[in-house]
Amino acid sequence: MILKAIILGIIEGLTEFLPISSTGHLIIANKYINFTGEFANVFDVVIQVGAILAVIFYFWDKIFPSFNNKQKAKKVYYLWVKVVLGFLPAAVLGFLFEDKIDKYLFNPLSVSIALIFGAILLLIAESKLKRVRVFDTDDMTYMDALLVGIFQCLALWPGMSRSASTIIGGLLIGLSREVSAEFSFFLAIPTLIGASFLKLLKSSLSFSLVEWTTLFIGTLVSFIVALLVIKFFMGYIKRKDLRPFAYYRILLAVIVILFEIL
Repeated sequence: MILKAIILGIIEGLTEFLPISSTGHLIIANKYINFTGEFANVFDVVIQVGAILAVIFYFWDKIFPSFNNKQKAKKVYYLWVKVVLGFLPAAVLGFLFEDKIDKYLFNPLSVSIALIFGAILLLIAESKLKRVRVFDTDDMTYMDALLVGIFQCLALWPGMSRSASTIIGGLLIGLSREVSAEFSFFLAIPTLIGASFLKLLKSSLSFSLVEWTTLFIGTLVSFIVALLVIKFFMGYIKRKDLRPFAYYRILLAVIVILFEIL
């Protein structure tokens, strides 16, 4: 059980913030490494908390105010207003339709289609249809934040990828790759924490000591791996584009279908 938690924690940490869909990878992993019952549903969501803690740790100076510096505190306040605006669209839709999404869209075929659709959108966004006009999250408008939040609604479709949806939205409205990725990370904080706690509230929480230990280990591994991935990705997008991730998504879609057939 502990080994399963470590492996799934690594997968979550590697895939949560790259535009490649953690869901697609977990479908493949769960073919061979899976938990059962209510704990299985809770585990996949709760280990996201580790990834979110990695974002908070990495961007601590930017997302939490220094009360000794009023100018910086003001910038942080406006940033969080933008994050809340971006968070609301997907939060409302997710709350209203979570059960239907799980019932009708959480299957290998639907996930594969989402992977390919997201790859196409990523390639379109990378074609630079709109001139870049925003090079810092401080310069984003409230409308920019809301539009990225609307794009995040695409991530309710399993396999689309929350990271991909928000980065695609950012690129299409004129944000730079760095700003698109950074704001995507910030949006993840309320989005994934909300999803995790909603899942916990819907569960009975009657887990054994071993299961709670498994949750903790999976979350810890997810935190460590996600921290390394964030550092890599923020360096990567300063030098290269996102097309390789689009091609990888198409390959992953084919693999998901094959794993379902075989």
